[in-house]
Amino acid sequence: MEAIVNRFRLGSLTVLAGVVALLVGVLAPASAAGSARAPYCGLVWGSLPESSAASAAGLEVTDVRAGRHACFDRLVVDLRGPAAATGYSVRYVDTVHQVGTGTPIALDGGAALEVIVRAPAYDRYGRATYLPPSRGDVVDVDGFRTFEQVAWAGSYEGSTTLGIGTRARLPFRTFTLVGAPGDDAVRVVIDVAHRW
Repeated sequence: MEAIVNRFRLGSLTVLAGVVALLVGVLAPASAAGSARAPYCGLVWGSLPESSAASAAGLEVTDVRAGRHACFDRLVVDLRGPAAATGYSVRYVDTVHQVGTGTPIALDGGAALEVIVRAPAYDRYGRATYLPPSRGDVVDVDGFRTFEQVAWAGSYEGSTTLGIGTRARLPFRTFTLVGAPGDDAVRVVIDVAHRW
């Protein structure tokens, strides 16, 4: 009789342990999901380098603009030419260097974002298609949450380089907008989030 009672106790303990394990398995993911923080503004960007190998002959830089948005600051490089995507390389670096000379460019902020657009700021005759008002302050970013400074690093051998001083190393995305047929506007867009 004692053996039967002991078997009953062991069997009951095994069932109880199984129920507890099942509850822990069901409730733990639910509580972890509830405590996980949603991405800022729903943005799922990162801070690793982004690039495009697209090649579009005949595009020229015509302007550089910046804008403030609810969740990010935006830099737009305007291009003119055949409506096609162009290549770019955008990455955080320790220092942005002047094209041709290699001279370091001092940028305000806690991080430096190097932007290379595969289009020159001059035409096929060497005439400038875009000249920044100031090499150190290409666009006015006073009052922006992420951008501290946008500097001109030069245009050389078919590429144009800019440096963006950001408040910190924050997530970003880069993409190209191509105008409709007959519209010769092409834009390289860099958005940098206000925070992670």
